[in-house]
Amino acid sequence: MSRTSRRFAAVDLGASSGRVMLADLSDGLALTEAHRFPNGPVRVADRLYWDVLGLYREILAGLRAAGPVSSIGVDSWAVDYALLDASGNMLGNPVHYRDDRTRGVPEQVARAVGAEALYDANGLQVLPFNTLYQLLADRLDDAATMLLIPDLIGYWLTGETGAEVTNASTTGLLDVRTRSWALPLVKQLGLPPGILPPLRDPGDAVGGLRRDVAAEIGWSAPVRAVGSHDTASAVAAVPAAGPAFAYVSCGTWSLAGVELPGPVLTPESRAANFTNEAGIDGTVRYLRNVMGLWLLQECLRAWPGADLGELLAAAAQEPAFAAVVNPDEPVFLPPGDMPARIAAECRRTGQRPPSSPAGYVRCVLESLAIGHRTAVRQAMELSGRDVEVVHLVGGGSRNELLCRFTADACGLPVVAGPAEATTFGNVLVQARAAGLVSDLGEMRALVAGTQPLRRYEPSGDLRAWDEAAARLF
Repeated sequence: MSRTSRRFAAVDLGASSGRVMLADLSDGLALTEAHRFPNGPVRVADRLYWDVLGLYREILAGLRAAGPVSSIGVDSWAVDYALLDASGNMLGNPVHYRDDRTRGVPEQVARAVGAEALYDANGLQVLPFNTLYQLLADRLDDAATMLLIPDLIGYWLTGETGAEVTNASTTGLLDVRTRSWALPLVKQLGLPPGILPPLRDPGDAVGGLRRDVAAEIGWSAPVRAVGSHDTASAVAAVPAAGPAFAYVSCGTWSLAGVELPGPVLTPESRAANFTNEAGIDGTVRYLRNVMGLWLLQECLRAWPGADLGELLAAAAQEPAFAAVVNPDEPVFLPPGDMPARIAAECRRTGQRPPSSPAGYVRCVLESLAIGHRTAVRQAMELSGRDVEVVHLVGGGSRNELLCRFTADACGLPVVAGPAEATTFGNVLVQARAAGLVSDLGEMRALVAGTQPLRRYEPSGDLRAWDEAAARLF
């Protein structure tokens, strides 16, 4: 077997940065960063967009740097999309999910379809940026095809259209039971069913590189569908030994929940705003979105020159629970002056705002830990799944203070890592398609056996976290 046959490229697009990673399974599981590049919104007049053409240029540069591989997989954030005309040309840049164009649309849909009927069809958490709300706020007159972001990149690389099912499940247009497009719902919403492309499963072939793409990067390889919603890939790489685990995939967003064999569609689940998203191998990612490290990222943007390491060290010495906020308040969703918004929310809830950057960092991390705790506990209660450990993966696993707070808040051990869980899940689905690993259990065991992990035992007074949580939820 050639060396190339054990090398895989993962294109991983996050909400604040993207990268092309090279994985080598010749001896264990080794990752190399081929290329990293920034990502972020671009405001034009009153609309917030993604610079998807710039992202594609950087992806090609990363693939060129990675060199020949056995296959390529693409994952990204969820819900956002591009529209193509009948000739396959893009009808404008994708709109950013933090744009406010869907204001009032979820309420209109609930009145037209009924909240219960909508949840019974798609099992999805109501978030203002869900794809179905964006489509209803969009102009579809000239649209022939809708492609979610990973599928758009795959189309540009191969010329083949499709929709990978884990990401399609975040649109609100997928039947949560059958994993097929919910065509009765689509028609009831007045959306054109013809714009929805054929569905793919993780591991399916997308197609070979177009000749012009292969010529530009200097080599050719097939593109393969992976868990193209980055959380689906991250959960596939959770280094768990059995089913009794919860996960927090923590980056710009925190996705917190449990893995199940089927959806939970009870009235209680809908009332708690839990989502049922498709996972690898027919699993369901039963979870709720928590705003995540976006709050900290925006705080840092408001403090030019601040050193995160110094702030975290100082935050550890700040008084506990001096101020906490609900991280999922809509006021925190748009970009802007986050410390000012946190201060205003503290005043609104009768608390004294933090008086220093370290105090704001402590407030953010304790608030996120409470958000993690609430989501994990509700996921356990609503699903009936026992949880013995919380696996915290993604970039947030590097934040020791957040990991410690999450263990204390949940009253459960937290195993932190790997930080690159999304990339591992991406490449291991490709490796399984190539016959190098057999199943989801072996994929997870390979991650657990090759990557550094850190365990945090709960400590301190759980009642203090109970009291702090009671102030928010």
